[in-house]
Amino acid sequence: MRAKDIYPINSWEIVENNFDTSTNSVNETVFSLGNGYIGMRGSFEEGYNGPLNTSFDGTYINGFFEKEPITYGEIAYGYAKYNEIMLNVTNGKIIKLYICGEEFSLFSGTLHDYKRTLDMKNGILKREMVWESCSGKKIMISIIRLVSLVNKNIAAIDYEVTPLNFDGEIKIVSSLDGDVKNLEESKDPRIGAALKGNILDVLDKECSGSFGLVFQRTKGTEFYLMCGMENQLKVSNSYSLKNIIEEKRVSVEYTIDAKKNEKIVLNKYISYFTSKEYPPYKELRKVTEESLIKAKDVGFESLLNEQYKFLYEFWENSDVEIDGDEEILQGMRFNIFHLLQSCGRDGLTSISAKGLTGEGYGGHYFWDTEIFIFPFFLYTNPDIGKSLLMYRYNTLDKARERAREMSHKKGALFPWRTIDGEECSAYYPAGTAQYHINADIAYAIKKYVECTDDIDFLIKYGAEMIFETVRVWMDIGFFNPNLDNKFCINGVTGPDEYTAIVNNNLYTNSMARMHLKFAFEVYEFLNKKYRSQLEEICSNISLSFNEVLMWEKAYKNMYIPYEDKLKMHPQDDSFFNKKPWNFKETPKENYPLLLHYHPLVIYRHQVLKQADVLLAEFLLWNEFDNEDIKRDFDYYEKITTHDSSLSSCIHSIMSCYIGYYDKAYDYFLRTARMDLDNLQGNSDYGAHMACMGGTWMCLIFGFGGLRTDKKIIKFNPYLPNGWKSYSFKIKFGDCKIKIAVYKKYTEYELLNGEKLTFYHKDKKVTLKKGEKVKI
Repeated sequence: MRAKDIYPINSWEIVENNFDTSTNSVNETVFSLGNGYIGMRGSFEEGYNGPLNTSFDGTYINGFFEKEPITYGEIAYGYAKYNEIMLNVTNGKIIKLYICGEEFSLFSGTLHDYKRTLDMKNGILKREMVWESCSGKKIMISIIRLVSLVNKNIAAIDYEVTPLNFDGEIKIVSSLDGDVKNLEESKDPRIGAALKGNILDVLDKECSGSFGLVFQRTKGTEFYLMCGMENQLKVSNSYSLKNIIEEKRVSVEYTIDAKKNEKIVLNKYISYFTSKEYPPYKELRKVTEESLIKAKDVGFESLLNEQYKFLYEFWENSDVEIDGDEEILQGMRFNIFHLLQSCGRDGLTSISAKGLTGEGYGGHYFWDTEIFIFPFFLYTNPDIGKSLLMYRYNTLDKARERAREMSHKKGALFPWRTIDGEECSAYYPAGTAQYHINADIAYAIKKYVECTDDIDFLIKYGAEMIFETVRVWMDIGFFNPNLDNKFCINGVTGPDEYTAIVNNNLYTNSMARMHLKFAFEVYEFLNKKYRSQLEEICSNISLSFNEVLMWEKAYKNMYIPYEDKLKMHPQDDSFFNKKPWNFKETPKENYPLLLHYHPLVIYRHQVLKQADVLLAEFLLWNEFDNEDIKRDFDYYEKITTHDSSLSSCIHSIMSCYIGYYDKAYDYFLRTARMDLDNLQGNSDYGAHMACMGGTWMCLIFGFGGLRTDKKIIKFNPYLPNGWKSYSFKIKFGDCKIKIAVYKKYTEYELLNGEKLTFYHKDKKVTLKKGEKVKI
């Protein structure tokens, strides 16, 4: 069943009107809430007793992980030593309900009405039900859950129960449960972790009055976690309170003398703090209690109002509008909302491949962040974009350590997959060999500085990252005498993971050239305007001017593969010499290929998991000939499986670029509803964050035609068939511009900033604040 058969089309809400166990695990992903620090899957407060593998309950803390040695059958020098796994932590959302001794459950009694709503405009999850017990007692239940976007350590639940046809005893039990586990290892490398059993030991627990806490520690990393709760019962009837302390669980139990049609309300406030922020035990205990008292004092309504205000400002900057396709618009807003919920905003964490919605890929951060997610934040909420770059800066020392492990005497090599900065990829051909991660990060820094003019960031953080990472290219590359002394880079893997360990991967070489040139230009810029700061940077990292001159020589002589006879770019030196994959004889059930064929079988063929050459031509749009781009697209599209969720968005954007608008729309639809329609078949284990960022890119860079280079801003808008209009907002420096595309014209309006100059196709336009122009 496709998810759109479950969720009615509503541009601001995701609604489930019928409970169905067959879609429950996907629903848990879809209805997840988060704030960049806490992530709660959309599992039920009362628990779940359905069929096996139809629920993956989880609560996660961004950057909170366990560490385990990677076991190899055969090991070699430089292999990653440890895996870092984001942990499923204390379950704080448990609220059990008993009606005259009968436990409320969706698997007993009769469910008369059911509705669950993810309200993306206001940042809440709401569930409304009418349930009848086996003895005929009927109740109405309304539950609102929020994870505060204002206070990263706080979540809250408003739980309302109304007896409809009886007077009698109602019992509400609010709990914290430390008996939690991660998903165990799966044959699908995208899903499980190598953790078994309980990783969090319970060191202490407390329950007194309406307050409770569970204090835990990881076995390997020895991180400490304290989860606390405060409960507030609002009822006019008499009740009693009981505290229950079990081995790994604490509960506050309310027994209420309920009356027909009289509402009972429980407000539950939940907090999470770790030793990564505060020292254990006393300080953690103090901030836990203080935060919960404050939340309880301000009340649930105030937390709701804070949430509404925060999201009003967020949507003012980030929202898109589409008149003519509400299905796409629903997908767009859903994806944007989940990007916000999963993105670390503290400079110490980033955004993982599955965000805070599930355990897929172990909660690791990849290059996806800089290439597919960062652009959304850069052009809508640049402060969040900056925090993502600060995460990389704060792990720069570990990138230096990794470079030494890889025999690079200078520089820094960022890990392919990580949480805390160490390389966690056990399969180096599709991990460590992807050296382009350094250039991907440099590209994001380049775009950030160009867009924001944040020279302070460049001086304090950016330049050091750029200089240290660029050094690695000079170590792995060389001036090849057999190719007219062109600078070549051998033994690397590009973005396409169905081709590995090749020479002169086009994406890698092209991005390395950009990186080397940018590093040289940054050096020249700082030398001219901020010489003393540059001298300090160079002194700190022992950088000489002769080294910088070699960067210039390398980028000017970079080898970019090109086949003159075909007038196309080979993906690498050997790609066109491989046998094409036999797609006609590949059964449909054998996709994705990585789950059905040994890597060597795949590597021997011309077959792509995702865009590689085309991605380079998108990011570095002004360095490639348009006719070459079209020929490359026509060739590579036919041999791309799109087994990666990163693929469709780039094909949509490039389809727009060369005028294949019908294809662009088809790819866009697949991208926009990847998780709502569970198109990859694995949304159970978390949402596809890079694809969500790619959705925004499809609209803005694809149909909107946005391209930037230094201070040049260009739009080349196109209105898809069937749409009446669409609009979006973009920030450049102090300016914010709204672009609205209609059938006969495009309207530009400068909302903030004194003046902005840009191009509409080939026409130069300058707007002053408050001005509009129709073109």
